[in-house]
Amino acid sequence: MMSAAGSKHAFPLRQAVRAGVVVAVWVAASAALADPGDKIPNLMSADFGWQSNVADWQEPPPGSGHGPIKPDPDHPYTSNAEAARTGKPPTKRLGNYKDPVLKPWAAAAMKASNDEALSSVEKIPFAAQARCYPGGVPGQLLFPFEPVYFIQMPKIVTMIWQRDHMVRRVFMTDQHSEKPKPAWFGESIGRYEGGDTLVVDTIGLSTRDSYIDNFHTPHTENLHVVERFTLEPDGQHLTGIARVEDPDTFNAPLTLKQRWLKTKGRMIETVCAENNNDYFSQGLFPVPMADKPDF
Repeated sequence: MMSAAGSKHAFPLRQAVRAGVVVAVWVAASAALADPGDKIPNLMSADFGWQSNVADWQEPPPGSGHGPIKPDPDHPYTSNAEAARTGKPPTKRLGNYKDPVLKPWAAAAMKASNDEALSSVEKIPFAAQARCYPGGVPGQLLFPFEPVYFIQMPKIVTMIWQRDHMVRRVFMTDQHSEKPKPAWFGESIGRYEGGDTLVVDTIGLSTRDSYIDNFHTPHTENLHVVERFTLEPDGQHLTGIARVEDPDTFNAPLTLKQRWLKTKGRMIETVCAENNNDYFSQGLFPVPMADKPDF
């Protein structure tokens, strides 16, 4: 759980995550947003979250421009789920570093990552969700199999992932800080559109162990992401479309898609770092370790 230090929108983290406070705020806010006349999509409840079982970006709607980076065609990707279904052996995620949308430095960085992963059968590439790190923006949207919960308040929308209780805040204003300090989730501002969509604009993103996908597609601190979270007409699905712009990394914007299903159930405690060791000597990236206690 990372703070937005250096931002004029900074918010004390401990106040947001203490269970009693969160539940009380959740219930009060739900009542406030229950008016049918409100043109705000109701994404929040203590009794349901939004879950995706897909850890890679999907193709965006037609006409959206360049979609997500694909697997390296020389090393097709087979997930564990597909391997179980088809009998094919699972493979590592290796991105297509030859995609012409990549600037030369980004292509070289992805090739180096691929080469390292291929250097050993045991070597497993870094993945934020597997090693207990924040996924960044927009990468955090790819955390699968556990729900994300929303708390919608007039001045702030909070997203809390059940996995490790990662917290991201969207400040409901129309202006960014002049120079936000780079952070895991950057500085996000938001607004509602059309009665069914939350639009989130994010800058100030750190590059430390941060990728826009699980293929190690990098970015610079000039990354600018605009996400549109749209509640589908059935009220049971949420679609996210992310437009990624970084002229120092990409020759054109990327448009990425993720989709979640409304999942009944309250948030439970999930601690990523417990027993998350490199038992099979796979050269796994170390989990985060604090240099000193928080309190």
